[in-house]
Parts: sequence; structure tokens; C-alpha cells
Amino acid sequence: MAEKKPKIFVLDTNVILHNCRAIYAFQENDIVIPITVLEELDKFKKNEDELGWNSRQFVRDLDAMSDEKIFLEGVSLGKGLGKLYIKNHAHYPEVVKNAFVEQIPDHKIIATAYIVKEENPDRMVIMVSKDINLRMKAKSIGLTSQDFESDKIRDLGHIEEGIRIIDNVDSSAVNKLYAKNTKDTSIKPEEIGMPKPQSHDYFVLNTGSTSVMAYYSPKTQEITRVNKFKVMGIEPRNSEQAFAMHALLNEDVKLMALTGTAGTGKTLLALAAALEQSENYDQILLARPIVALGNKDLGYLPGSEKDKVKPYMLPLFDNLQVIKQNLRSNGAKIDKIDGMLKDGSLEISPLAYIRGRSLSHVFFIIDEAQNLTPHEVKTIITRAGEGTKIIFTGDIQQIDSPYLDTFSNGLSHLTSKMKGQSVFAHMNLIKGERSELSDLASKLL
Repeated sequence: MAEKKPKIFVLDTNVILHNCRAIYAFQENDIVIPITVLEELDKFKKNEDELGWNSRQFVRDLDAMSDEKIFLEGVSLGKGLGKLYIKNHAHYPEVVKNAFVEQIPDHKIIATAYIVKEENPDRMVIMVSKDINLRMKAKSIGLTSQDFESDKIRDLGHIEEGIRIIDNVDSSAVNKLYAKNTKDTSIKPEEIGMPKPQSHDYFVLNTGSTSVMAYYSPKTQEITRVNKFKVMGIEPRNSEQAFAMHALLNEDVKLMALTGTAGTGKTLLALAAALEQSENYDQILLARPIVALGNKDLGYLPGSEKDKVKPYMLPLFDNLQVIKQNLRSNGAKIDKIDGMLKDGSLEISPLAYIRGRSLSHVFFIIDEAQNLTPHEVKTIITRAGEGTKIIFTGDIQQIDSPYLDTFSNGLSHLTSKMKGQSVFAHMNLIKGERSELSDLASKLL
């Protein structure tokens, strides 16, 4: 039986912009980078955002490993990996010319993939792109094309699940959690027939006649009761929010994913918890990625640089205003918040402006994290210094980036990969609390 030959993957520009180390994700198979991809990457090299960083990093890595062999013989990507080639399309295949009249970059990349297929009739050639329209074009002329799959999450069940309810719990265990005038107000998981959780876990214990909100600590390996209480004028309106607030205030939770649909209170709870603990941190940072309005970039908006980013930051300032309104009877706390904004100990900023910053003793909230790539999320977390707590909030069903989806965005990736770690907690909020109208629209429209 003939040995099966490695596949050849031809990468589109957006794959590199999505993950600058994508070339190492294809195991023993060979990688072809069309010369057009390098031309397109050159357009991004001056950008100060993640796309610019990925562009520069990829070219630096390429320069370090390549010589003239990369155009003919290819260069090895390492042990157990295939070779990397840069390919220039020497001619424009008739089938591509007939199908797509304009010789735009997308069509040149398709042309390169077609040439690679013609030159390697005994091997599977696959074009890889995050652009679904480009993949459809490639398939229309007989090319095999697929999305970049290596960072996609296969199982979203644990990300979208709500509160876990444990039924038929012995009433004596629940009574113990409600006990007063005693220090013994915790129970062990085995007392309720529950397997020991791996990390911070929140659930409702139900006896049939009564129930209690509970929390398992991996540090003490005990279950304790969770209470609702007001923080910076914000009081949890349901058990989901109570659990989220408990995790946000829990010093043992250094990293948290707070997911849920619009109106569930994710950002508001995170900001209230941060302000409540402001004495424990040198700074509170609240940031969000800037996703362009339709096909318009920031240059489309009038005014200075600060004016251009202002519309993107308004939702964060709105949450701060809600907290101040709820504190209207406490002038001292309102003055403190205003003072923090003035001296920079509370900063609301586009995420791009945070790059390169030191993140020691910081309470860092990243809003709309579903619009981040897995690499961006990793970059943020790996900058966390001593005494820092990082909260990612977002709705994995509401993604604005054209090359991310429910399975490949950074928030889903974080929640899946960090599950079970002793410093990580995840809470998914389902019940909307913004208004009856907002909740109805979220369900029906």
C-alpha cells in the first residue's frame, strides 16, 4: 500500500492576521504562503492594533527562518512538522481568469492555490481562509477550501449552561448552611453525594421544600452559602448575579469569564465589584476592543483621536453613571469615583491603548471580549503581574468581527481551556434585568 503523502495547505492573509503562528498548526503537512499574502501583510505593518502586531511578528519570524530555499525547496518548520514555501503565481490560470475577471488580491491567492494543485496532482491541496466568501469562490473552481480550525472550541455546552441545580439534597445539609451562632456553617461535597468539583463552582442545592445558593471553594474544599448583598449601590437581582458578584469579590479568583446576553448586567457587576475593592488595587482598568462601524475605520469619524474612540467607550461610561446614580445618597463615594477618574486610578480606555502596559496590582475588566482572538486573550493574560485580577465579559452569540465565530473567539477559547483551573471561575448570565422590554426582545427577536 502506497504511503499517504502529506497535505499542502495554502494560507490566506486573514489566517496570519488571526494567528501569527498559524503555520505551526498543521502537523506534518506542508504550508504555502502566496506572495500576495506578504504584500497584503505589508499594508498592516504600521497598525497599532492586534492585526498590525500579528503582521509584524509573522514577517519577523519568516525572516529569521527563511533563505532563497523557501521559494523552491521549502524550509522545515521543525521536528514533526512540514515545510514552509513562499509561492509566486508565475501565470494566471485560465479557469481563474474566466471565473473572476478582476485580479484583486483574493483572486491572486486563489490563483496561487490553483497552481499549487496543478503542480501537485498526487497530493491533497487545501486553501485555508477565515473569509467564507473567499472559500466559496475557491470551491466554485474545484479547489478544496476550509476555515482555520485549530483554535475552534468543539463543545460550547459548558459555556452556555445556566445555574446548576442539585435536587433531592438532604435537608440537614441545607440547614447546616443556614445555621446561625455557630462557626460550623459549611459542608463537604460528599455530604450531599456530590463528586468533588475541580475548581470554583456555584450551584443551587434543592431539598424539594427549600433551596440555598452555594459555592464550592477549591482552597478549603468546602461548600458554603452565597448571600445577596449590595455593592456600590448595585444589588444582585437574581441568583446568577449573586453568584457572579461573589466570584468578582473572591480574592482566590484571579481570572474570570463573565458571559451572557445583553442586559444581564455583566459589565455593571464587574465595575461595581472593582470599585468596591479599589483599596486592594493600584488601578482599575476598564477596556474594550474597537470594532469598526461597518466598513468604516476610525478615520471615518470626525475630531481628534480621543473624539474618534469616544463613541466606542460610551457604554462603559454609561455603566459608571448607573453606579453613581445608585450612590446618589452617598456623596463621598461619588466624589471618590470622580477623583479616581481624574488621577487615573480608574481608567476607561480602548483595549489597543493598554498594549505594553504593566498589569501589576490592577483590576482589569475587558468588555466585549467575544471580539478578541484567542491570541489576544492570551497576550492580555500573560501580562498579568502580581496582585492582578482579570475579568473578561461578553456574549459569544454577538460577535462583530468578520473572522471570528461562536467557536473560535477568544472568550469561548478562554472559558474552555481554563475550565477546572484553581484561579479561574466562569459564570454565564441568562436572565435579562435591563427591562421587561429588553428581556422580551432578547428572547423573541
